[in-house]
Amino acid sequence: MDFTGKTAVVTGGANGIGRAVVEGIIKGGGTAVITDINAQAAEAVRRELGDKARGYALDIGDPAAIRKTMAQIIQELGRVDILVNSAGIVSTNSFTEVDDAEWEKVLRINLTGTFTTCSAVFEHMKSNGGGSIVNIASVAAKVGGGLLGTTAYASSKAGVIGLSKAVAREGGPFNIRCNCVCPSYTQTAMTKSITDDPSYTERVLKVIPLGRGASPAEIANMILFFASDLASFVTGEIGDVDGGLTRDG
Repeated sequence: MDFTGKTAVVTGGANGIGRAVVEGIIKGGGTAVITDINAQAAEAVRRELGDKARGYALDIGDPAAIRKTMAQIIQELGRVDILVNSAGIVSTNSFTEVDDAEWEKVLRINLTGTFTTCSAVFEHMKSNGGGSIVNIASVAAKVGGGLLGTTAYASSKAGVIGLSKAVAREGGPFNIRCNCVCPSYTQTAMTKSITDDPSYTERVLKVIPLGRGASPAEIANMILFFASDLASFVTGEIGDVDGGLTRDG
């Protein structure tokens, strides 16, 4: 996909799905801005990928830091054409086990963080004649959790779906597109710590018709499509990349 002349900000861009998106942007001729809570990891990826990559430390759970860093990126690079919200955390506690602190933390990072990044670039995209936002939710949002993420995680990601539709509706008149991708089990560092138990992994894979987890690149392919001009008339869409798990049309 062609991203020539485009600048994309990817939160959580140092690892997993985010890194695969960064690599796809650069492969397509664009500039990728890696933001990650792990500054060393972001810098390592930047060095590895060369002068088409930029790296910034960013805690997606800190709204003030998000607005400050996004303003810095816009000032230093001149434009942001694409925003991909990949940063997030998982929560595996059941409904009766989730306390107020965990609930607040998961929603602050997964939902409020996504809202804040979208908000921080929206006016800039308006003044530039448009842009593309892609948010990462999860199949957990559609089925109430039960695979890797449970109550708090599913709720936060359901909020991301609603937010994406709202941004698409309100951004449309300004040529700002917003779409959302819902992965199922993906083989990343975040999921590895949960699926080290072979019997647990087997139970997860049994409910996925394709019988396996996705690679980060497979999820990134849909994200990159939504971000690209190939999807110029696509907005408000919720794309499942789940091996056939939801089958909800």
